[in-house]
Amino acid sequence: MRIMMTFLLGLLLALQGIAVAHAQTPAAKDAANGNLPTLFIVGDSTANIHGDPSISTKRRVGWGAPFAKYFDPGKIRVVNAAVAGRSSRTFMSEGKWAAVMQQLKPGDFVLIQFGHNDPGGVGTGKDRGSLPGLGNETQTVTKRDGTQEVVHTFGWYLRKYVEDTRAKDATPIILSVTPRNIWKNGKPEVALGHYREWAAAVAHQENADYVDVSRIVSREYAKLGPVKVATFFPLDHTHTNAVGAELNAKSVVAGLKSLPDTPLTPYFSALGAAVVPASEATLPLPANAKLPTLWIIGDSTVRNGEGDGANGQWGWGDEIAPYFKTDRINVVNRALGGRSSRTYYNFEWPTDLHMIKRGDFVLMQFGHNDSGPLDDKARARGTIPGNGDQTETIHNPITRKQEVVHTYGWYLRQFIQQSRAAGATPIVLSLIPRKVWVDGKIRREKYVDWAKAAAEQEHAPFVDLNGIIAKRYDAMGPAAVNGLFGDPHTHTNLAGAKLNAQCVVDGLKHLKHDPLKKYLKKKSAVAAQ
Repeated sequence: MRIMMTFLLGLLLALQGIAVAHAQTPAAKDAANGNLPTLFIVGDSTANIHGDPSISTKRRVGWGAPFAKYFDPGKIRVVNAAVAGRSSRTFMSEGKWAAVMQQLKPGDFVLIQFGHNDPGGVGTGKDRGSLPGLGNETQTVTKRDGTQEVVHTFGWYLRKYVEDTRAKDATPIILSVTPRNIWKNGKPEVALGHYREWAAAVAHQENADYVDVSRIVSREYAKLGPVKVATFFPLDHTHTNAVGAELNAKSVVAGLKSLPDTPLTPYFSALGAAVVPASEATLPLPANAKLPTLWIIGDSTVRNGEGDGANGQWGWGDEIAPYFKTDRINVVNRALGGRSSRTYYNFEWPTDLHMIKRGDFVLMQFGHNDSGPLDDKARARGTIPGNGDQTETIHNPITRKQEVVHTYGWYLRQFIQQSRAAGATPIVLSLIPRKVWVDGKIRREKYVDWAKAAAEQEHAPFVDLNGIIAKRYDAMGPAAVNGLFGDPHTHTNLAGAKLNAQCVVDGLKHLKHDPLKKYLKKKSAVAAQ
């Protein structure tokens, strides 16, 4: 009897082993064959505490540790290749990046996050610092083993990561640094010197996706307060415990879900799918549901970043509310940086349309991002030029699905038609001008005529904002106009945003029938503010 029981128990365990092995085989086979796309994390100890024997892993946890559970292992592998103690320079010079490159294949993704160790010495101390800035300056140093190394700027290294990743037909995504537990005047630190700013600048230069982890996490810290946040940092002000790592990981996911065309959407687990995108968490909602709402939709020239004046750049949509009687109408700026008429229509508009009600108004301005390629691997946000009904079917490399792409005017007509179907009044604006001078005058943009044609076709009010602002710029001259911009030619600073908001209101007032007239304040009331 005992022999028989032993045999049966052994058989049962063997069958269980076969069942487990069978259940694990597909994923294991995919991983072994490299059939699954891989999401790599490259960075320092804030992402992966392992790699430095001097750092305790008991009370310090990098955000890369809990990050994997937000993704479906049957659809994508998550590899935390970050190494403690490394800067953008030493991760590359010590061969850590070369090891990632050997594994990198088409369709993969790379999250790039450096900055905490880059302020260190160059040629002294731990000798891991990079040169400050974004330029191509170099410094040759002699290392302890007698060999020489040409050290580059932080921006140079980040650009190298992006270029190398794209050379492998993979997608680079730049992350700003995680904030430290440092508070000033009751507010948490957002930036680590200029490293957040430089990371954003490289992303802009390289047209790469960018997640402002610093901003997303610092917003959460501000909600929790310094006492609570201090519990996330038991040993120092830089490295989190498991609870802090969880908050950071979730914040990275929230940022990834806010990227234009959300490239990682197909790979989230149920846990990842439940995370609220950072953009939705910060986009405003009507203050009083009983009042009509003026909805503003557009791109970064209307609402730069998250409406916080990131890098000194502001959109006019955040400066228009003072012109309205906000006790009679809500003014809600739902514009989002990086969007074209196509990508806003595909991703943000369904949520907006669900909230729009009878008696509302929809103010729309697109065009700055519509001129891009239809199916490039970095953005895939372009539209077909014109106002016709032409279409082109593409395989979208971001969503990995077939997509029928329409003309710029077609998307505007959808906004108009669907706004009206919801009982709202649509108003079309042409895009604001870029700071580009031709023969002493600001260049007028070609998308103006297409926006006007779409509005006329649908009998919707049209404001030639491009023309109104361009005339103001022409009269002011280049020197004065230079002082209105936060970047070389596209995004205004706060003063420029205020001027553009005033031009929007002026354009509305000059409409034959201004649908917003009764909600606008008198000039004296605006001036008093």
